[in-house]
Amino acid sequence: MAVRDEDNFSRQDAAVVDGMIKSRRSVRAFLPDQVDEQMIREILEVASWAPSGANMQPWKVYVTTGEARQRLSDAILQSGLATEDVSGEYKYYPDTFFEPYNARRRAVGFGLYRLLGIGKQDGERMRAQYDRNFAFFDAPVGLIFTIDRRLNQGSWIDYGMFLQNIMVAARARGLHTCPQAAFARYYRQIKPVLGIPDEQIVVCGMSMGYEDASKPENGLRADRAPVDEWAVFLR
Repeated sequence: MAVRDEDNFSRQDAAVVDGMIKSRRSVRAFLPDQVDEQMIREILEVASWAPSGANMQPWKVYVTTGEARQRLSDAILQSGLATEDVSGEYKYYPDTFFEPYNARRRAVGFGLYRLLGIGKQDGERMRAQYDRNFAFFDAPVGLIFTIDRRLNQGSWIDYGMFLQNIMVAARARGLHTCPQAAFARYYRQIKPVLGIPDEQIVVCGMSMGYEDASKPENGLRADRAPVDEWAVFLR
């Protein structure tokens, strides 16, 4: 009698995996506690098992800690460039938001500012909060991800699965993360500091470390649309 592979797994196994996925969220304040380099290596090795077309594995990761992380933050924060003045090498968002996506992004943005006591007209404090991206929200580990510019859209899809693996593997080790597309805009500042060659496009950054649960911004919980709103079952 044939044995299905799923027979080797239990509901308890599923609950553990589901728990790691559902507890992943964008943490925006971290403790100063250092993360062991061996643990970072383990996370990246596990994440590398993400699927990719023809197993091309299109990702490249720059791991910064300590002084290297600080140099990177300083290069961006001391550049004197406002967000409006710079753009990345690829488009992340549409030129004009539309529904239901606009309502979803506004709910997250206003939810975060409400927790921080930032008013809708307080542009200066909004900008200060945005700039905390580039200090990696004080996380001890700052990751920068790049992709060869000669690769096409399929490899970018593969990259997303790799990034998700990193975040889930981090949760399994008691860590939190925050993926940050904001870094892509500052590729001109990032590349010289990290020695990134021109043929590589900065995809995003990511903060990694232990959550500071005392900070109000980490109380943000983004909702998810119900399955029936976006899934079509054809029988």
